[in-house]
Amino acid sequence: MPQNSYSPDDASTSDTSPTNAVDAGYDDEGMPVRELGDVPAIEVITKAIVMLMSASAEKLGLADGASDEDVDLDEARRLITALAGLVHSSTEYLGIHAAPVRDGLKSLQAAFREASAEPDAPGEGPGEKVGRSRRS
Repeated sequence: MPQNSYSPDDASTSDTSPTNAVDAGYDDEGMPVRELGDVPAIEVITKAIVMLMSASAEKLGLADGASDEDVDLDEARRLITALAGLVHSSTEYLGIHAAPVRDGLKSLQAAFREASAEPDAPGEGPGEKVGRSRRS
């Protein structure tokens, strides 16, 4: 079986590959790395929000130096919808950051609508249904 970052390490402890450095609690530059269990939940949530926002912006072609070839509205829709779900479900934990995060989400939704050749009907865009009560 080929070795990967999830394989048990049966090599000597003198191996200084990046995989072993991370396993030992240090990144490939020798800086200490925290165990995921030691990271507060709000920090994990916030980092996930930032990652989803950044990825959405890139898929919308909003990143510096982006071209039309970089735009992928299908991927952007998925990312924005996931972001909306995370924002909606974690608003109470975001404290003073909730409003700016919601504003960022709304900006991405507006950018998606603007980038779409045929925009979705109001309330039907990515993440716009999240949090609304469902009626039968």
